[in-house]
Amino acid sequence: MLFEREDVDPDRSDTYGRTPLSFAAESGYVGIVKLLSEREGVNPDSLDGNFWTPLSYAASSGYEDVVKLLLERWVVNPDSSDNDHQTPLSYAAGSGYEGVVKLLLERWAVNPDSPDKSHRTPLSYAAESGHEGVVNILFGRGDVDPNRSDTYGRTPLSFAAESGSVAIVKLLSEREGVDPASSYDRGYAPFLRAS
Repeated sequence: MLFEREDVDPDRSDTYGRTPLSFAAESGYVGIVKLLSEREGVNPDSLDGNFWTPLSYAASSGYEDVVKLLLERWVVNPDSSDNDHQTPLSYAAGSGYEGVVKLLLERWAVNPDSPDKSHRTPLSYAAESGHEGVVNILFGRGDVDPNRSDTYGRTPLSFAAESGSVAIVKLLSEREGVDPASSYDRGYAPFLRAS
């Protein structure tokens, strides 16, 4: 086994800043992540060239077991942001990984309404992709703003309307405080986008 050799660095990064833990997390290799967690000198929050952490890779790929292991075995930043200011929650929400979203939201440090570089939130990504379960989980936190707009004035409702996510449009429209006319993207209200 490679770890038996003294000259093997379990945290050595490649030219892009990716470590063995980063690759194992992205591929969902729970056993390897567990092995690496037992090694001294492995940085669980290592950043690659795009500021992605192993948790970012695991969350964006939907590997719930790896996310759970990373959160339980190490002290990792569950709300770390990459070059685009997207967080592991944002990636998981946009892909509809409900289990990963729940695990991340259990951490007090995670901001469920964290905006990225374009001021898009996890809710807007989930709404655009039609992930009703994730939208409900995010609303369960109570501190998610359903009217929060991005740099172009688009809200989760306008993203859902344009993508044809009827269930999300209905869910958002029935939510107290959601103003269907509040979102304008270059002059288009959500329902004009839908048409």
